[in-house]
Amino acid sequence: ELELYCDRVACAVGRLSVRVFGMEREQGERLAHHLGRALQLVNVVRDIDEDAAIGRLYLPREALALAGIGHDDPVEAMNAPRLGVACEFVCDMARRHFAAADGILAAAPRRVVRAPKIMRDVYGQILADLCARGWAAPRRPTRLNKPKLIWTALRHAFI
Repeated sequence: ELELYCDRVACAVGRLSVRVFGMEREQGERLAHHLGRALQLVNVVRDIDEDAAIGRLYLPREALALAGIGHDDPVEAMNAPRLGVACEFVCDMARRHFAAADGILAAAPRRVVRAPKIMRDVYGQILADLCARGWAAPRRPTRLNKPKLIWTALRHAFI
């Protein structure tokens, strides 16, 4: 279910965007697949508390089972002692997709991958911040501050 959700939410936008960026079709579709999934998986773990508050739980059943969380109730899942195991499972999925996207980004002409590189760097930093913060309650929201966002954009604008 999560794969289909990621495909419909993030990868579909990516498939349209890479054509606007001017990427070659096959390379662009692979980038949309991997980067789109990575970004959406970061959103899943970043927004777990907000989603639970409105009755939603996007952590995959496989991750919940690995953590010994046998219920789909979002609030109960957020309070499970091994929630971190489920979140790290999703983080590992995101890291694998980021790694695949990195290979595609490195092989593409810089002029066509500036925006995807910015997205990759911003979300990669959010993922690192989430993992450094940990998963124990209470979890503070994690967002990139404006100076980091500006630095990331400028770095890719001139490199």
